[in-house]
Amino acid sequence: MKRNIAVVAGGDSAEIVISLQTADHIFNSLDKKIYNPYLVELKELNWNVKIENEYYPIDKNDFSFTKNGIKTKFDFAYIAIHGTPGENGVLQGYLNLLRIPHSTCDVLSSALSFNKHACNSYLKSLGFNFAKSVLLKKGEDYSTEEINSKLGMPCFVKPNADGSSFGISKVKHVEKLNKAIEKAFMEGQEVIIEEFIDGLEFTCGLVKTKSESIIFPVTEVLPKKEFFDFEAKYDPKMAEEITPARISNELTKQIQDLSSKVYDALKCKGIVRIDYMIKKNEIFILEANTVPGMTANSFIPKQLSAMNRELRNILSLVIENEF
Repeated sequence: MKRNIAVVAGGDSAEIVISLQTADHIFNSLDKKIYNPYLVELKELNWNVKIENEYYPIDKNDFSFTKNGIKTKFDFAYIAIHGTPGENGVLQGYLNLLRIPHSTCDVLSSALSFNKHACNSYLKSLGFNFAKSVLLKKGEDYSTEEINSKLGMPCFVKPNADGSSFGISKVKHVEKLNKAIEKAFMEGQEVIIEEFIDGLEFTCGLVKTKSESIIFPVTEVLPKKEFFDFEAKYDPKMAEEITPARISNELTKQIQDLSSKVYDALKCKGIVRIDYMIKKNEIFILEANTVPGMTANSFIPKQLSAMNRELRNILSLVIENEF
C-alpha cells in the first residue's frame, strides 16, 4: 500500500513564498509509484490540504482531512516550511506527539539551529570556527560604538532567527548601523551582528540515513550584489553558483568533512545544508540550514544533479529512513 505523504508548506514568516515553491518542487519530485503526496498549507491556525485548487481543512486532533466523507491520515510529513513553525521545532513537537514521522531534525536540533546565536555559541564550544558576533534583544539598550569597537566595519546585521536572508544588511559605516538594526528587528525579537569576513562563500548539502550517508558536492557562490541576500539567493540572474566549486580536492574534502561533523554535532536528520565563508584557507561556518530551500533554483537540487543523483531517490531515502 502506498504511503500518504503530507508535503507541508506555508508558515508564519516572510519566507512563505519560498516555502510554497520548495513544497511544489518536492511534491512534483516524489515518486508517485510508491507515495500518495498531498500538499498541506499552513498559515497561522488555518491548515488545509490543497487538491486541484480545492481546499480541505486539516483536523488538528490527528493531522488528517476528510474528502467526500472519506478520512485520510498521513503516514509521513515532509516539512517544507522555512521559518516558524516548520524550522524551529514547533511543528516537529506537534508531529512527535501524534507519532507521525517527519523529514527534518527533531525539536531540540531544530530549535537550536534556528537560533543563530545559540547555535553558533554551542558549536563554538565544540571547537568550530565562526566570525565574531554580538546579540541584541528588542527593547534593550545598545551602543553602536561598542559594536564597532568589537566587530569593526563593515559588518552584517541579521535577524537572529530566519533562513532566507530577509532583513539582512551589510553595514559599512557605523552611522548606518541603527537603521540596519531597525530593519532586522522588523523580522523578529533578536538581531545578530557579525564581523565581515572578506572571503569567498561556499555551501555544502548532505543527508545521513540508516542505509547511506551522502555528502553532496560543494557549491561556490558568487553574488552579483555585495552579498548573498534574498534576491541573490532566489533570482538566478543575481548570483553565479558553481558546482562543484573551483577549489582544490583537499579543501573540498575539508568542507565536506566539516559539514559531516556539524551534522552530527547538531544531531541533524534529513537533508541539511551548511554555509561557509573561506578567507585565506581559514573556514568560517555561517549557519546550518535544517530545512534548506528546494526550489528549482536552490542549491540542493543542483548539487544532486552535479553528482548524478535524482532528488526523487533522495526524498525516498529520507522518508524510508523513518520506517
